[in-house]
Amino acid sequence: MKVNNLKLILFICGTSVLSILSGCGEPDNEETQPQAPIVFQIPNGFPNPVYDFNNNEVNRSRFELGRKLFYDPILSRDNSISCGSCHQQAGAFSHIDHRVSHGIDNLNGNRNSPGLFNLAWHNSFFWDGGVNHIEVQPISPIVNPVEMDETLANVVNKLRASNNYRNLFLEAYGSDSITSQMMLKALAQFMSLLVSADSKYDKHVRGESGGQLTAQELNGLNLFRQKCASCHTEPLFTDMSFRNNGLDSTFQDDPGRALITQSAADSGKFKVPSLRNIEVTYPYMHDGSLNTLDKVLDHYINGVKTSTTLDPALFGGISLTTQEKADIISFLRTLTDHKFLTNSEFADPN
Repeated sequence: MKVNNLKLILFICGTSVLSILSGCGEPDNEETQPQAPIVFQIPNGFPNPVYDFNNNEVNRSRFELGRKLFYDPILSRDNSISCGSCHQQAGAFSHIDHRVSHGIDNLNGNRNSPGLFNLAWHNSFFWDGGVNHIEVQPISPIVNPVEMDETLANVVNKLRASNNYRNLFLEAYGSDSITSQMMLKALAQFMSLLVSADSKYDKHVRGESGGQLTAQELNGLNLFRQKCASCHTEPLFTDMSFRNNGLDSTFQDDPGRALITQSAADSGKFKVPSLRNIEVTYPYMHDGSLNTLDKVLDHYINGVKTSTTLDPALFGGISLTTQEKADIISFLRTLTDHKFLTNSEFADPN
C-alpha cells in the first residue's frame, strides 16, 4: 500500500551525549532512591542543536513520560502499535530486517523506517522532509491509516482516562489536565535525548581509549572523506539535504521530496540519512531495497540510474576497487555506538 502525504517514518559518559548525574553517598536500603537528574549535553565536535530546549525544559519526569509514551501502543487505534514497534533500540531505533514498516492490522507502507538518533540537530523529518519540527512529527504516524490510524483527540481521551498517566503528566508539567501539546513535548524530549556519539570513531576523534583504528579502518576513513563525505558530512554523517541517489529513474512508485514541494526538480530526492549505526539499521535506502552495505556500495559503483534530478556527484558512479570498498565498510562499522544500542535509559520501561 502506498502512502503519499502521510508518512510512515517517525526519525554517555564524559564528552558524549546523555549525562546521567548520580548522587553521592551510600544508598539507603530502606527507602527507594530518587532517580538521578537528566541533562542534555552537546557532544564534543557537534554543532549547536536545532531544537530549542528552552521551550521544553529537560527534566527526568518529562523524559520518563516521553519514554513511556514512545513505547505505549495506546497511541494507536486498537492499542497494538507503538512508536517502539517500528523503532527498535537494538537497531538504533530503526525497524530491523523489515524492508518497510508494518503498522496497524499488519498493513505495510512504502518506505523504510530509519534509525532515530541525534534528532535535536535535524531541521526536517521523514524521508521527504514533510515535517519541519520534532514536536509535531509524531502526529503523522499517529494519524496515518497504515501506521497507528488514530486521532490526537482519541489519544488524549485515552490518556485522561488513565490514573497512571494523569500522575505522570502531573509530575512532568505540574498539571494533570492532559493536552496534546503536553504529550507531543514529552515525546519530543525523549526523542531529542536519543543522542549517539560514543562509537569507536568518536573515541578516535576525541583521542580516547578504545578509539585506536586499524590500518584498514583508517584507510576506509580517508576513502570515506574523499568519496562520501560531501553528502554524509561529519560529525552527524549527513548534511540534512535532499538528493537523488540514482535508485530510480521514473519515480512512479515514490516521487520523494516532490510530494512536499510539488516541484518536478525534487523528483526522486530523499533526505540524506545519517550513517551512524549503519551496521545495524539494515535494510538500506528509503525503500529498504538493499540488504547489505556491500550491495549499497555496489549500487554507487555501477548501479546508479541516470535521470534529470540525479545528484551531479553521482554521474558515472563512484569509482572504488574491491579493496577500497572493503576498507570503507570496515570504517562504517566503527560508527556503531554500542553504548547507545544498549543504554537502559532508552529501553522500554514497561
